[in-house]
Amino acid sequence: MSVSNLQEVLLRELEEQLLHPELRKSGESVAALLADEFFEFGSSGQVYDKQQAIHTLQNEPQEGVVCQSLLDFQTCVLAAGVVLVTYRVVQYQSSSEIPIYSLRSSIWKLIDNHWKMVFHQGTLTTGS
Repeated sequence: MSVSNLQEVLLRELEEQLLHPELRKSGESVAALLADEFFEFGSSGQVYDKQQAIHTLQNEPQEGVVCQSLLDFQTCVLAAGVVLVTYRVVQYQSSSEIPIYSLRSSIWKLIDNHWKMVFHQGTLTTGS
């Protein structure tokens, strides 16, 4: 079983939306993308539920982030209406010429005809 090209494009767009500071600051926008049972293993090692993740995103500093790139996006169907996505993010900050790399994975579930994220993990890494 594989994800259609349209679904893959949509899931990538949803992941990219969650990288944008404007969306991250909007609790309502983030809440619309996260399932009620959402949880995250953050790159800090902290575990977040939906409300904690929304609060954290609303309060994170974004002044220093210049650019983020999403690379190597892949999908894997886990079950009907459940998809694992994996990718890398390269983040550049104005305060440093050294990029920050992370590996990301999310599980998306089709709920009432809308893709909702039920799990996310970000892991800091070195290099590309």
